[in-house]
Amino acid sequence: MQQLRSFETNNNTMALDFSKIIIIDLEATCWEKKKPKGAHHDIIEFGVAVLEIATGDILANEGLLVRPTSSEISPFCTELTTITPEMVADAPDFKTACTQLVEQFATKRHPWASFGAYDYNQLQRQCNREQVNFPLSMQHLNVKALFALQHQLKHPIGMAGVLKSLNLPLEGTHHRGIDDARNIARILHRLLN
Repeated sequence: MQQLRSFETNNNTMALDFSKIIIIDLEATCWEKKKPKGAHHDIIEFGVAVLEIATGDILANEGLLVRPTSSEISPFCTELTTITPEMVADAPDFKTACTQLVEQFATKRHPWASFGAYDYNQLQRQCNREQVNFPLSMQHLNVKALFALQHQLKHPIGMAGVLKSLNLPLEGTHHRGIDDARNIARILHRLLN
């Protein structure tokens, strides 16, 4: 059964559909040591998985690459994420990628989740810096905190540790948005059942 909740946004009422949740895992430019002067952490991938709550099915899983706007992909970043400068050379810029995210996955119509607060904060910072509308709904679920609460942990643990704790194999490449989003969706499905 589809559940709807209304909330006010810019004097318009928008119904939020809770039958699915959009899982987002971001990858951003990073460096082994200090960030270069004048550079910012730029999102280079939106990992997306759409989880159907009733069935646990992952209805979509995609990695949307993004061309960085204020920094470059370092060798350390490529080693960590497998994303190279060549892979993002012709990718859309941040604003275009945000529009694509909203249009392709109806991200304003569904709640969304991430593992920890980094993704929410990074997306908010970059939207503010580039004057882009936030592309997700305001209904956010922190899967890392949910797991820690459900298991009464003194300190939250990382995604790989949570998968191991739940006897779920890590699928794909860790620190690649498309794969991490799918793994987070699998964790969330287990926590909700």
